[in-house]
Amino acid sequence: MSLALAMLIDRWLGEPPPALHPVVWMGCYLGWIGKTLPEKRPAAAFILGMLAWLAGAALVAVAYGCAQALVARCPQWLVVLATALLLKPLFALRMLLAEVGAVEHALGESLAHGRSRLRRIVSRDTTRLDAGEVRESALESLAENLSDSVVAPLFWFALFGLPGAAVYRFANTADAMWGYHGRWEWAGKFAARADDLLNLIPARITALALSLTARRPGQVLRRLPTEAARTPSPNSGWPMAALALSLGVRLRKPGVYALNEQGASPSATDAAAALRRCELIAWLLAAVLAALLTATTHPLFGIKHD
Repeated sequence: MSLALAMLIDRWLGEPPPALHPVVWMGCYLGWIGKTLPEKRPAAAFILGMLAWLAGAALVAVAYGCAQALVARCPQWLVVLATALLLKPLFALRMLLAEVGAVEHALGESLAHGRSRLRRIVSRDTTRLDAGEVRESALESLAENLSDSVVAPLFWFALFGLPGAAVYRFANTADAMWGYHGRWEWAGKFAARADDLLNLIPARITALALSLTARRPGQVLRRLPTEAARTPSPNSGWPMAALALSLGVRLRKPGVYALNEQGASPSATDAAAALRRCELIAWLLAAVLAALLTATTHPLFGIKHD
């Protein structure tokens, strides 16, 4: 019940204000402690980066573990409501759909507007992208973040409750802030590998769900491992390749990879279809996880998990 209610809260209200957003707090911690990490001593940077990550993850786990324990003492209706309110900031379906949809809307106005809006959701240089590449980049972000920002936190919530979802969200935020080359090249290596590990299963679940939306899912599933391996990431290639194959379109990062290279460049119609499919998949997977959680609270199993 809590998971389903959290999905509804996301749909109705979206994100909480930044001052009240726990992911913003995680980012503040990472930014603050990241400034203290060395840049030019690889061994020291790696060790201190790992310790800073572990300290932050432990703090998040304890905070959400205590919150979950306190909530568990309340009446059942309050347990459901409070758990949903605590879970909601740890995933972001409505914002994801809105941001990708805004890129498509801006692209309809002009290429310059499309490029500008795309910069809000991707880290690559957008100044030289043509209209097709802008749309491809937006769809790649949609597929990748469906896994990272929606499926993964709900998956870890289903396994380990609020602490599981919160630690995952911390790991994903740390990877986004530290896991790139630059001043945190070595300090962020542990964060990047932790995020890879935590996304291993959710990325493949997302890819499987996207594949099943194709007209010929069997054909998509046969090609999926080969296409996913074309990207340098061990995880993001799976949902991106699944979306490309299921829509029958090409998705590229210029000079790096091309997924379903023989496919057509995606159109505005393809973008609209991708948004509908990703929203449907998010709700269906949430329903499946909610049903599994409900089943495990049955007296037969003897497990309590709200």
